[in-house]
Amino acid sequence: MLIAITSLGKWCRRGAGPAAALVALALAACSSTPGARQIFLPSPPKQTEQMSAAQREHMRVLAAYGGAYEDAKLQAKLAGVVDRLVAASDRPDMAYRVTILNSPAINAFALPNGQLYVTRGLIGLANDSSELASVLSHEMAHVVARHAAIREEQARRTELIGGVTDMLSDPQVGAMALARSKLALASFSRAQEFEADGIGVGIAARAGFDPFGAARLLTSMGRNANLRAGGRGGDGRPTDFLSSHPATPERVRNAQSAARQYGAPGAGERDRATYLANLDGLIYGEDPVDGYVRGRRFLHPKLGFTFQAPEGFALDNTAQAVLGLKDGSAQALRLDIVRIPPEQSLVEYLNSGWIENIEDGSVEELMVNGFPAATATARSDQWAFRLYAIRFGSEVYRFIFAAKTRGGESDRSFRDCVNTFRRLSLAEIQSVKPLRLRIVKVGPTDNAESLASRLALIDHQVERFRVLNGLEGNERPKAGDLVKLIVE
Repeated sequence: MLIAITSLGKWCRRGAGPAAALVALALAACSSTPGARQIFLPSPPKQTEQMSAAQREHMRVLAAYGGAYEDAKLQAKLAGVVDRLVAASDRPDMAYRVTILNSPAINAFALPNGQLYVTRGLIGLANDSSELASVLSHEMAHVVARHAAIREEQARRTELIGGVTDMLSDPQVGAMALARSKLALASFSRAQEFEADGIGVGIAARAGFDPFGAARLLTSMGRNANLRAGGRGGDGRPTDFLSSHPATPERVRNAQSAARQYGAPGAGERDRATYLANLDGLIYGEDPVDGYVRGRRFLHPKLGFTFQAPEGFALDNTAQAVLGLKDGSAQALRLDIVRIPPEQSLVEYLNSGWIENIEDGSVEELMVNGFPAATATARSDQWAFRLYAIRFGSEVYRFIFAAKTRGGESDRSFRDCVNTFRRLSLAEIQSVKPLRLRIVKVGPTDNAESLASRLALIDHQVERFRVLNGLEGNERPKAGDLVKLIVE
């Protein structure tokens, strides 16, 4: 998202998709060695000594997810749902506060003190009040069941076992003991998710919501993840057994089983029309202050620059960088920003050790559309890297390109990409607008294809329209129903 120049490079996380190329490249710039795995959490803003631990954690969450999303009607809607859920829970004395996070990610979580978080991306994916209630009740269940505290204790035990195994004389026995402890922790976390699903469905049902809302939203999450992963199969998430969350199909079955205990589908409130009306105008995708992906082009009106990725690349605007992956995962790119002393030359910077394995004699100066720049090459075991540093204003923009095999064609495409980096004109800055959800009524002649054709600047239009509106299989939008479109 390129949130703030001073925050870039301070932390990184795994790439959103399962492609190893994108993950390797995303992590390369966070470490001195290309492809090394080093992950940082965001540092919270300046804090006073009087700030409580809960307040510090809240600030860390806001820093990691682009701050709070201000929307009075949505906030009132969420607060009303939470009040109903609390009254129907086993702990009506618990106090909860919900924050909408300004992030397109599909996520929700809770702190042990009852602070609930849900991203605008998840709110936009849900299609009725019961689906929203299923998310909030699931997170409330984590608080009621003290899962956060239990996980913390389990993690401490794992660390203790790890310390003990370091002293074992037989390395193989030590490794097996540590692996068993980590497996127990992961399995326990999976059990927690199932437990929270069951408890959450019960809370939502007793509050009068359709208990099958959880199964519907989990299905939409799986389909959305698969769409985001480029249709590579599954739900777009790793199938690693040590994953801390159950696979989506498992959770859907678990949620459906729990819901059947409270009645048949449609027995409770869904309130689709009112819910969708509250979504009208909701920002979809990146926040305006974070720049925009438009096909292969990235534009950042606030910072005043743009570039275009090579042919065949798909871009992803993440919290720490713009990432790109080419079809087939043989090539990838990353753009981020750093601040270096103005007296330090770009050649000196490339040789300063921020990334290792720079090839001898590969560093050279050049100009990119009138801006001072430098380039170099580097290698890791599996990837060949082409690096560019461009001084733009008081910052340095870093392009990192990776290819499985180095060749003249890939190097030319990387060079051509860098040469598209330029300053935005005033007219371009004023013309770029954020994407938003628009709620429309289905006409008598409308179908999924005709409605999807109205989605602005979005790939996989029909599939995205169906996922966004929870249409499964051959389900058709019905005349008179409300549906979500993405407009500019």
